[in-house]
Amino acid sequence: MMEHEAHETVVFDLDGTLVHLGVDWATVASEVAETLRERGVTPPDTLWGMLETSEETDNRAAVERVIADHERDGAHDSERLAAADTIPSCPVGVCSLNCEDAVHIAIEKHDIEGVSVVIGRDSVTTRKPDPEPLLETVRRLDGDPSTTLFIGDTKRDEKTAERADTDYVDISEWLRAYA
Repeated sequence: MMEHEAHETVVFDLDGTLVHLGVDWATVASEVAETLRERGVTPPDTLWGMLETSEETDNRAAVERVIADHERDGAHDSERLAAADTIPSCPVGVCSLNCEDAVHIAIEKHDIEGVSVVIGRDSVTTRKPDPEPLLETVRRLDGDPSTTLFIGDTKRDEKTAERADTDYVDISEWLRAYA
């Protein structure tokens, strides 16, 4: 486990890490599939596949509206998780696959202090596991990837950290050490 004291910058994922968004992802997928069908596009089986297809077929804005609406509502209905009480005093950011608005809503709703930078799915042109969202978070924190710890809850988060050349710790390990 990486000790956070050895890191100058810490970045958290949001959903499943700091909060649990109240989003019914099956409903989101159903509505996104319908949005694509209405535009003459056969939707793939997964929500991420639908998002990728929406980009390839110039339907990204319509699909993004559906997903982001659910995420914003889910942020209002979110549950604060234990890691929200473990924000260190160094520069801290959030790098999330959720839309930036939802991240801000959840942070404000739960009064999570110490987060100074937020990068969401719609903040940059790529998404995790591409390293750019995490690297942009680190840049905006005036940090360096080599001294950054990324805390997440999925293999996608771990892969993102690997590609960005930052350290990574799963939220369960972080909580064992700091909660």
